[in-house]
Amino acid sequence: MDHSGHGTTTDLPPFTLGRGLEWSPEPFFLIGCLLALALYGWGVARLVRRGDAWPVGRTVSFVLGVLSVMLVMCTALNDYGMVMFSVHMVQHMVISMLSPIMLLLGAPITLALRALPVAGRGRRGPRELLLGLLHSRYLKVITHPGFTIPLFIASLYGLYFTPLFEFLMGSTPGHLAMMVHFLATGLVFFWPIMGVDPGPHRPGYVMRMLELFAGMPFHAFFGIALMMASTPMIGPYQDPPASLGIDALADQTAAGGIAWAFSEVPSVLVLIALVFQWYASDQRQARRQDRAADRDGDKELAEYNAYLASLHSRGR
Repeated sequence: MDHSGHGTTTDLPPFTLGRGLEWSPEPFFLIGCLLALALYGWGVARLVRRGDAWPVGRTVSFVLGVLSVMLVMCTALNDYGMVMFSVHMVQHMVISMLSPIMLLLGAPITLALRALPVAGRGRRGPRELLLGLLHSRYLKVITHPGFTIPLFIASLYGLYFTPLFEFLMGSTPGHLAMMVHFLATGLVFFWPIMGVDPGPHRPGYVMRMLELFAGMPFHAFFGIALMMASTPMIGPYQDPPASLGIDALADQTAAGGIAWAFSEVPSVLVLIALVFQWYASDQRQARRQDRAADRDGDKELAEYNAYLASLHSRGR
């Protein structure tokens, strides 16, 4: 196959799912994914050796999140994504919306805080550095909805409808930087909303739902704009290689449909996660109140009953 200077395969055969899923690793993401799995596995193994429990569901979620990144970046989907807008949009939606949700449900920061050793007195080790970052003003800013929602929107309109997209697609570092940006944007957007890990910005559950719905409609509007266009709008995909046998406008319409559909799928997944987290939080609060009542003989209830009795005696 003939590859251009930035890794684009220019003579790919017509796209099929089987061809798209063929192994074609991108070194940067392959190393990153393997390193993430190794570090997470080290953390879980350390807890197990210490006799501590770690939920299997979190491990499964994190592994699936990493595998989803590998699926779109270490297969021929990445090659086809350089010349087919529809395939690129699958990459974008998966790596910015599905992968972050699964990675966050794996609670990697909580695992790191539990697995990393505490540094000696007066010293700052990896655990202390991580705690410092979690409490930093920088993280408060980048996880605030006033920052995450505009960033989420700009990753669509400010990228695809400006010359920036064509510039990034023109080189391997640019393309990699764009994909890393998609992943990072998804992580900082969904972390305050449904992440299990501690964070500087964690509003109540109703506000989290409002934050979610504040960002999702823009994906739908973006998809509709692509679907309704009468001419190809995105420069790098206006003249696809003849070997693909596709029409640029039809491919753009398919890309718009993918963006529109993906605006709904993550919303449902996150809402389900939020409902379960809300329920679990209520159950924990109820158990804490029961334990407190057992310790003090339900002092609060006794005081309330005494208050009602005093009102009754005054009425007489």
